[in-house]
Amino acid sequence: MDQAGRATLAPVTRRRRKRGAAVLALLGLAGTWAAARPVAVGGAVQAAAVETRTLPGGGEALAVWTLPRLGVAVRNDPQDVRLRYGERELRHAPGTGWRAVGFTLPGGTGLAAPQAMGPSLYVPLAALRLLGVPVTADTPSLLGFAAPATVPEETLPPSPDLPAADPAPVPLALPPLANLDTVRVGRSVYRTVEVQRVVLELSAAAPHSVVRESGGLSVVLPRVTGSASQTALRSGDLLRVDPAGDGVQVHLQTGGGTSEIFTLEDPYRVVIDTTTHLDARVPPPINPEALPEGVTYRTRGGGLHLLSFDPARFQPRVVTAPVGAARDVAALVKAAGGVAGVNGGYFDPASSLPVDLVAVGGLLTAGSLEKRAAVGFTPQGTPLFGYPRPRYVVGGDFGSLTVNGVGAKARPTLLTAFVGDGATRVGAEGLTTLWAEGGRVSRAASGPVVPPRGVLALTFDPARFPALPRTPGTRLTVSVNWQATDAPWERAQDALAAGPLLVQGGRVVLDPKREAFDTGASIWRATRQVAFGVLEGQPTVAYLEHGTPETFAAALAGAGVRDAVRLDSGSSATAFVTGGYAGLGGYLNTVWSRPVPNAIVFVPKVTGARK
Repeated sequence: MDQAGRATLAPVTRRRRKRGAAVLALLGLAGTWAAARPVAVGGAVQAAAVETRTLPGGGEALAVWTLPRLGVAVRNDPQDVRLRYGERELRHAPGTGWRAVGFTLPGGTGLAAPQAMGPSLYVPLAALRLLGVPVTADTPSLLGFAAPATVPEETLPPSPDLPAADPAPVPLALPPLANLDTVRVGRSVYRTVEVQRVVLELSAAAPHSVVRESGGLSVVLPRVTGSASQTALRSGDLLRVDPAGDGVQVHLQTGGGTSEIFTLEDPYRVVIDTTTHLDARVPPPINPEALPEGVTYRTRGGGLHLLSFDPARFQPRVVTAPVGAARDVAALVKAAGGVAGVNGGYFDPASSLPVDLVAVGGLLTAGSLEKRAAVGFTPQGTPLFGYPRPRYVVGGDFGSLTVNGVGAKARPTLLTAFVGDGATRVGAEGLTTLWAEGGRVSRAASGPVVPPRGVLALTFDPARFPALPRTPGTRLTVSVNWQATDAPWERAQDALAAGPLLVQGGRVVLDPKREAFDTGASIWRATRQVAFGVLEGQPTVAYLEHGTPETFAAALAGAGVRDAVRLDSGSSATAFVTGGYAGLGGYLNTVWSRPVPNAIVFVPKVTGARK
């Protein structure tokens, strides 16, 4: 969102483009001349009415009334056309043709005369090139101009050098196309997101253009009549209608936010939707009408919220921040190219290191406590629920050994494993570190070393583990023994542990003693609760506004959730989905959560990937 005190024009949706495309047909202009190219100013594509046209005699042209947005001051009079840009000016009158002021017309230019097409007067594009108006894009599909430093607001006076013998020019009076009948304003507030709609209802279809201004915008309606008015809106914005020249300008002064302009029909309306995040201290809510396709949002009594994802479109993955770092869930979602996410497992706030199992891409990045419920995902995204106790097992000509520690911290009495990130140091004086790649030892080093990103490093005291190879090229395999029979964990690609397991097979199975939870501690208090589960065959994020794990489990089972495991809750609880009002994204949590080291992120499914 642009919070710099000026409205920005968001892209018009496909549905609304179709509505706007009917304007030319309604005006009866189709078939009289052909649209040549869309026009962009400062990188923003303008409305269809601003597109170039092909003159009947050949050549590309622009409507005179659109030229001020390029920084060109104009006089829009068929008997006395004036175009001024900087120190250069072109003038045209019937019988005298084009005249240059401030420069000399090159010989053989052959500029076409201005021509009236329907409601507008058009001048050749070549005239703007002679004036030196900068063109930033000139492709078969787009004509782009630089944004001007200022937009001229006043019409130029009559040309002072018209021949004295000529009769006084008689402006060509073009009849109005429509009247601005009604201006309606509506306002809704969703949590702390304000959505304001201004509707300009016209008696008939008419072209319009939009000019961005400091602190707001203006909608220009040429050949539209209307009454002057000024209204202070409930939002604090100011709406002013100014009859000006041969049309009406509607000025909307806003305090920031994002504005989208589109048209509706029957009756014909120009609509300005402005969305503003009023209080950045509160997360914006999700917009149920602007969810990614394939995402379903449901609410149940007692403050239960459910976000479900079509498994044919999306699959859950475990995504982590760098070792020892924490990130907002929204940042983890965006980094992974996802559409939504929920915070993951428990962690130490001081170090931002997980305190229980984390597996990513088939590698354990944090060891398991071997007592709490976990959720895992196959390469195809199928969820697994249960109580695995995964350990690395290394094998070679010496036989096999179980790795009894996961992490970067040097532990001289243990064989430890760490997935390198290219920055974290492992090992210590007197210890050896092997890099295991492709079923072989790729390097053996003594003392502190930094393993490359994605490389599994094994650190040990060679006196305690003399059988382990230390020669590059020696066979060394590494696998994960999940030590579980409650689900096909050998297929797991990603996993994380949290707990407790809340629901299994549609029934509440909460057992704090089995998972060694202290129900008298803060971890079991009534607070914001979040879980990952499966509802009607779809992976689902569940969020409870307030309650205990027992309350949460009962609510999930009552909603028809088949399986669910609680994730880190309380101050960590957050569920984010892209989209939202004006693209802000939306949160189920009404209080900002703290950054977390890992999250479950829903990413688009790629056909044939990770089989």
